[in-house]
Formats: sequence, structure tokens, C-alpha cells
Amino acid sequence: QVQLVESGGGLVQAGGSLRLSCRVSDNIFNFNVMGWYRQAPGQQRELVANINVGGVINYADFAKGRFTISRDGAKRTMYLQMSRLQPGDTAVYYCKGKILRRDYWGQGTQVTVSS
Repeated sequence: QVQLVESGGGLVQAGGSLRLSCRVSDNIFNFNVMGWYRQAPGQQRELVANINVGGVINYADFAKGRFTISRDGAKRTMYLQMSRLQPGDTAVYYCKGKILRRDYWGQGTQVTVSS
């Protein structure tokens, strides 16, 4: 059973930074693509950033210039470095990995940005 476990969320003031981690139970390069998503209260889940097995990265417009996605194969961990956080970034952040046609999700980690 493939498992993804997020950590690193918390409460931060506007302008601050956080680094989220997503540790996976499988070889990280077995995933065709891995990504970070977020869901704010009353909103749909949206893509933040993703990275495919070849290392190609895609960011949502709101994440460009502020967020950085990365991975460490040896640690089986994907990261999301977030800087210049704003109250609008408050959400539950989820990591997702896709193997062939199947999606695997973590349980989510709460990020709260105070003004």
C-alpha cells in the first residue's frame, strides 16, 4: 500500500515562510508525477505545483516566484518551500502522487497565515 504523509504545516504570520514535506512509502521515482494541492474552506482543491518523473516542474500562477517544489529521492520526500505567505494561502495542503492511472493522496497538513 502506497502511503504519503505530509508534515510541516502550522501557523505563520503574513510574509513568513514554511516548508512542507511529503514522505512516501515507495520509491519516489515510481511516481509518474507528484504534486502539491491545497483546499481552502468552501473552495475547490487546486494545484499548487507538480513535478514529473523527468523533473519538469509546473506552478500555479499564484505560486510562481514564492513557492518552490523539490524532491529528494534518497529521503523519499517531496518538499514545498513557501515564502512571502499571505492570508489567502491559508488552506489544507495535500501531496499527491500518480502511478500509472492511480492517484495516491496524503492526509493533508494545515497552513494558516495570520495577517
